Amino acid sequence: MVEAAESQIGGRIKRLRRQRHLNQADLAQSLGISASYLNLIEHNRRKVTVPLLFSIAGYFGVEPGELVDGDEGRLVGDLMEAFGDDIFADSDLTNLEIRDLATANPAAARAVLKLYDRYRLAAAGAPAPRSEGEAEPFHLATDAISDFLQASSNHFPALEDAAERVRADIDNSGDGFEAAIRTYLFNVFGLEVRLASLPHGIARQLDPARRHLLISDLLPAESASFLLAQQIGQLAADTEMAQIIDNSDLPEGDAPALARNVLSAYFAAALIMPYAPFLKACRDYRYDIERLGRRFGASFEQVCHRMTTLQRKGASGIPLHLVRTDIAGNISKRFSLSGIHIPRHSGACPRWNIYAAFLAPERINVQVSQMPDGQKFFCIARTITKGDYRYNAPRRYLSVGLGCAIHHARELIYSDGIDLSSEQQVVPIGVGCRICPRLECGQRAHPPADHRFRIDDSMRPESLYARMS
Repeated sequence: MVEAAESQIGGRIKRLRRQRHLNQADLAQSLGISASYLNLIEHNRRKVTVPLLFSIAGYFGVEPGELVDGDEGRLVGDLMEAFGDDIFADSDLTNLEIRDLATANPAAARAVLKLYDRYRLAAAGAPAPRSEGEAEPFHLATDAISDFLQASSNHFPALEDAAERVRADIDNSGDGFEAAIRTYLFNVFGLEVRLASLPHGIARQLDPARRHLLISDLLPAESASFLLAQQIGQLAADTEMAQIIDNSDLPEGDAPALARNVLSAYFAAALIMPYAPFLKACRDYRYDIERLGRRFGASFEQVCHRMTTLQRKGASGIPLHLVRTDIAGNISKRFSLSGIHIPRHSGACPRWNIYAAFLAPERINVQVSQMPDGQKFFCIARTITKGDYRYNAPRRYLSVGLGCAIHHARELIYSDGIDLSSEQQVVPIGVGCRICPRLECGQRAHPPADHRFRIDDSMRPESLYARMS
């Protein structure tokens, strides 16, 4: 009998049961299994068969994917990354103990992460908030936003509905989208859109006195349209965004303002790439990012972002992960529904194709990646360039990575011509050197946290960190 592969599903079933104030005996009876068998499932000592998975999902009124694709794996990875720090070198914590903490007590696990974030900030010499209610340090606020998006699966139905209402009004005008969106801003909000030569680094500026919305004349067309759509979101979906933020666990300080910016950008993507047509096009074009960009007038990065939001019940896209990094390895965006772990506190594995993409600018780099636990992922990456069109203007070079679990790979056009069953295609990667167990890796920047050197003076290895006791 086929079994669900997710090893942390028991914790999710336990939480759903407790939320409904059910005991194990009552739930087991409803599912037609014994209470002892349910107890083993909840403690991850028995795998869940696919028919039972669907029965459990049906009983609680959730999608089966919601049981399998939760965020415990990411939480475990974040904890392992934290406990890989040298300050825990003598703690002798095992992976199983860390997993138990994340599964049985996720709130406590997140509190530990928050404390570790504070520790890293203090170790770096950054000041901590001086009093209750004072703004969180910006670094902690950005981490909070990442956690907020992950907890919401980067899908906000209220914003989707608001964007669809506005898009219907825009489409009914009879004009093309670019002209209609300007007309909508003028007719509904009294804002006249004008191109302007704005100061360096400013893309959009609102002049409330003259009711002018100024857009930099140096922006690409898709960026200008996105900024107009984002402005509409801030005005037309203000109530929805405020409610989402109020219902969240975001800390006070910078986080709510950052969340508002993120949510208005979400609205903009939903307005430019409406859910149902975009999902259909993804399936028809097999997630061909460039083709989708031309179809909807969006940039490569905008399309990638929108792909990760397709989580509507009964009409969902492929569960994807997204990561963005610069040449120095600083990860500025991270989100994962695929199950792959993206580092919270450090750069990703140098074997990952998001870094190799810098060697072939603006070309799709394809990789079959395998994590140390054996999970395989199909990943693509491409560089993008940001900056204006001024002569000799500085440019930002970034790499955007997108991927899915290997069993979804054939749904992506980028898998054509690749033998996914061949082990020769697989590239072993890790989360970060401090917690990666691959001792044979010659690209280590640090030794594993639980290993020590054993240096033989008679032999000089190519990589010192790859040969340890």
